[in-house]
Amino acid sequence: MNKLTVTASPHIHSGASTRRIMLDVVIALIPALIAATFFFGTRVLLLTAATVSAAILAEMASRMVMKRDTDTIYDFSAVITGLLLALSFPVSLPVWQAALGAAIAIVVIKQMFGGLGQNFVNPAIAGRLVLMFSFPVALSAVWTPPLFGSAADAITTATSDVVTTATPLALLAEGAPLPSYWELFIGAHAGSMGETSILALLIGAAYLLWRRVISPVIPVTFIGTTLLIVTLAGEDPLVHLMTGALVIVAFFMATDYVTAPMNFKGRVVFGVGCGIITALIRLFAALPEGVSFAVILMNILTPHIETLTQPKAFGQKGGKD
Repeated sequence: MNKLTVTASPHIHSGASTRRIMLDVVIALIPALIAATFFFGTRVLLLTAATVSAAILAEMASRMVMKRDTDTIYDFSAVITGLLLALSFPVSLPVWQAALGAAIAIVVIKQMFGGLGQNFVNPAIAGRLVLMFSFPVALSAVWTPPLFGSAADAITTATSDVVTTATPLALLAEGAPLPSYWELFIGAHAGSMGETSILALLIGAAYLLWRRVISPVIPVTFIGTTLLIVTLAGEDPLVHLMTGALVIVAFFMATDYVTAPMNFKGRVVFGVGCGIITALIRLFAALPEGVSFAVILMNILTPHIETLTQPKAFGQKGGKD
């Protein structure tokens, strides 16, 4: 009689690996990168190359200093951090500042807490917030108009010293005229490089959902809660949906495996919390955007959310019989 071999769970493996999942996210971000290059020019590629290279080098250097295995540079996690950071920056940001943000995200937020799977907040969002507080003008006050669209036409017909413009969220806060829904949807307006084209972001999000890399729970509750609150406040939900970083953060950052809850109830609480904080900041705070702060705050609360929403074990009192 053969001996029964008992091993630790999981007993059934999906075949997914960290490298494959991360590569899927990189593929999903390519449409946003293409759209950003189309609307803001080839400097998008320069900034992206700088952040991705800095992220990889920072990961290798920090792991060598900490005497850890350097094979993690091949799992694409550093590439994603660099790519997401680049897409969250304005195209006018100095290259050295972009590279610095990537290094901070990898070394301070990720590796100093133990590496992939140990960081308690999303590295890309945290890296951007550090830069925003360090260089507020470059990150939140200087916005380059797109190469195409009504915003570009306005700059072309204006005086030659006009080289910047306002984002739609800033225009909304000021009560100024906004670009058309179509321009907001395709990305023909000022903003961070990767957040403007909702069309490109939805293509990437659809790919992640099709590959089952992410669950729709957090994005749906995050975006739905934000739009519900701004609608009740009397503002246009479509404008709030298609402006700012709501879509890119909801699908590509809030769904991070490490910093978001794993169970269904926890994801609902997390998404709703992100939506409430985002809406309140957009409606009442001095800053026009609030998604980064919302996700960081909910990342910090994730362990508590997991504890409070943990499903009861089979056979446990109060669980299913």
